[in-house]
Amino acid sequence: MRIGCFALVDAFQTLDHQLARIQEMGFDCADITDNHPGGLLGGDIFDAAVSLDCNPFDIKRLFDQYGLTISSVAAHAHLLDPTHPARYGTSEVMKALKLAGMLGIEHVITTEHSGSTAWARNLTYEQRVFTIAEKLFEPVRLAADLGVKLLFEPHGPVSDTIQGIKDVRAALDDHPSFGVCLDTGNSWLGGADPVAMAHEFRDIIGHVHWKDLPAEMESSRGKLTGCGFSSIALGEGVIDIAGVFSALHGAGIPYSTLEIAGADNLMASAAYLAGLEERALDAAGST
Repeated sequence: MRIGCFALVDAFQTLDHQLARIQEMGFDCADITDNHPGGLLGGDIFDAAVSLDCNPFDIKRLFDQYGLTISSVAAHAHLLDPTHPARYGTSEVMKALKLAGMLGIEHVITTEHSGSTAWARNLTYEQRVFTIAEKLFEPVRLAADLGVKLLFEPHGPVSDTIQGIKDVRAALDDHPSFGVCLDTGNSWLGGADPVAMAHEFRDIIGHVHWKDLPAEMESSRGKLTGCGFSSIALGEGVIDIAGVFSALHGAGIPYSTLEIAGADNLMASAAYLAGLEERALDAAGST
């Protein structure tokens, strides 16, 4: 499992700046983390967003310039909210899949989020599962035709639970192009056991987002549906990162991403995972 990070290290900096920083820290892969249909200020001046309507090979050339591999494309959507042209949804997820397919990127990662409207927040559980599956039905079909997998990440009231992920998969007929991106921090914060989630979905987990969270966040557990980044390094918090690593070791997961703020924390986290890998290999060699 190769360890990379989001192409978002320094706030309000463009993509080329982010890739240069990632290269400086010694990583060799990164995710395309934010994307949109277009917009000058969002894409070229203030942040590292990528236009879904650009020439995908321009993005690849930029990553190649810094010796980096694109490990996945993030396509987090408003899957619980009513469809609206102003909301990132089915159309944008399909554009992200096409971008990935053209560049030979294996995974696109999506999630439902908590819902930004009162309508979404008032849905029953069954209605939530239905509206997520309805919005992802066509993207999953497209993913299959492109040879890409769409991965569902814990980051919402349905995806933060093992049963929720199972129910969305069932609504999509357990489609082989629909898998899971395990987020250790989001699943824990949403109230799930990341180790149990790793064991449950080991065969369909295509990517891992690594986070550890501090003890003071225990009071928010089960109340929040996720967080973008951790402020501490792996191994410094309350999440059983070693247990997740052990559950997924040897599962053939090609890439994972450190969702951690701060260069020092990123480097310490990479070293922590390298230590887990070394111990796992030593244990295997002694048996």
